[in-house]
Amino acid sequence: MNVQAGVPRKLPAVRGLSPRGVGVLAMAATAFLWSIAGLFIKVIDWNPFAIAGMRSLIASFVILAYLRRPRITLSLPQVAAAIANAATMILFVTANKTTTAANAILLQYCAPAFTAVIGGALLKERTRADQWAVLPLITAGMVIMFMDRIGGGTLSGNIIAVLAGLTFGLYFIFMRMQKDGSPLESILLSHWLAAGICLAVCLFLPMPSFTLKSMAAMAVLGVLQIGVTAVLFSMAITRISAVSASMIALIEPLCNPLWVFFVLGETPGPKTLLGGGIILLAVTAVSISSARRKA
Repeated sequence: MNVQAGVPRKLPAVRGLSPRGVGVLAMAATAFLWSIAGLFIKVIDWNPFAIAGMRSLIASFVILAYLRRPRITLSLPQVAAAIANAATMILFVTANKTTTAANAILLQYCAPAFTAVIGGALLKERTRADQWAVLPLITAGMVIMFMDRIGGGTLSGNIIAVLAGLTFGLYFIFMRMQKDGSPLESILLSHWLAAGICLAVCLFLPMPSFTLKSMAAMAVLGVLQIGVTAVLFSMAITRISAVSASMIALIEPLCNPLWVFFVLGETPGPKTLLGGGIILLAVTAVSISSARRKA
């Protein structure tokens, strides 16, 4: 299903790389930058809704600066992708408050399975046998990575985290529906929606403390972590399938232990290394297989 959202924009090309190669690299860079969230959120002593709302507000200005003249068509895929992304951000923040961080990450990254099942019906992009084959390996790797931290939390928190995984999967699907158009406007709408909801909630919460450290960290989150990644993700999703993009996104939880190691000096444990290695090998194998099939 190729549903356009406005007149297609001319997509940037990279000399020496196929469109799919550009998409894979853009998605990998997106996931890498997504992974810095936890590191910078830790230094901001605000409630989660203030962080999510301000981050989305700043990101919307970055996206507007890139688009200059956004094409808001309010087509079904454009609006659905915006709602799915806004819901994912808000649900994930809520899940982190009601269950353990490990449970929230693990359950949200059920997204590739949701994308494979629902995307096949909506996008008419058949999930390949090799992609189905690596899903159990990816799940096993995630469980091994977070084995020591799984458990606790609440049933409601775990359900919210699963819902975040569902909306995350739908986000990939509705963004992919706009592969012949301009999906970046969906991300812009999603940040306006998330900022409006979260900042409205903040009216009923204590006022956050605006310090130089918190504002600098918030600028990094808004500009780099979700502002720049919005552009990169829109480049990726127009070039690679929704399932491929959702699998490459698993680089995000893989990078979290690396940030902890480089910044805090904490060496990842053997289970983290084993689980991360399984996920990395599975994603690399399916990416290579897909590239050869396309060739």
